Amino acid sequence: MNTLPSSKPPRLDARLQAAADFVRPGSTAADIGCDHGKLSAWLAGSGRCPLVFACDLRPGPLAKARATCAPWADRVVFRLGSGLSVLEPGEAQDIIIAGMGAETILEILDAAPWVRDAACNLVLVPATKHSLLRLGLWRRGFALRAETLCRAAGRLYTVVNARYTGRPCAPDAWACLTGLTAGQPAFAEYLAQQTPKVEKYRRGLPPGPEAAAVDALLQKLRQP
Repeated sequence: MNTLPSSKPPRLDARLQAAADFVRPGSTAADIGCDHGKLSAWLAGSGRCPLVFACDLRPGPLAKARATCAPWADRVVFRLGSGLSVLEPGEAQDIIIAGMGAETILEILDAAPWVRDAACNLVLVPATKHSLLRLGLWRRGFALRAETLCRAAGRLYTVVNARYTGRPCAPDAWACLTGLTAGQPAFAEYLAQQTPKVEKYRRGLPPGPEAAAVDALLQKLRQP
């Protein structure tokens, strides 16, 4: 006999909980790349959001999300499709994009110019290239409002909260590498995790201003 899942919202790992914490209470949220649907279920089941769009590119994960969110089906709308193309402009005020690389996240944002609005709250969890995401956001006129360093499945992640200001900027390499993570409990470990990635990037650079800037960054990273 089939039974519905428990009506208690699912427990989230530290990464998804940090993302949920940046979602504004009472907002309509869109969980882009919802996968198993745990975050969507938590946002709906906890009462944080009156309506959640659970969206994924693949039918399989979306079917799993339907099952996870079944107790709150009246508060979750499921959409199959790519990125933010599944939403009409303004349908959701809080946009969560988790588990994708920085390039993919930026491509999704570029394809939906309606997110360039101060009323739109972005919650982004890059799987790779955190520095590139920060730089890409700044260059596009988004401001970082907050970040949370957290550990999930043995890895350190950063969860980024950003909104559009319309004021592009290009911060230096240190700002791109660290964002708003300085002073958080895992900051030293985070720097240690990023250092070999910077070293690998440096090996592929020809002599020139960019290489010199990366050398200066590495020198700062290697200071005791």
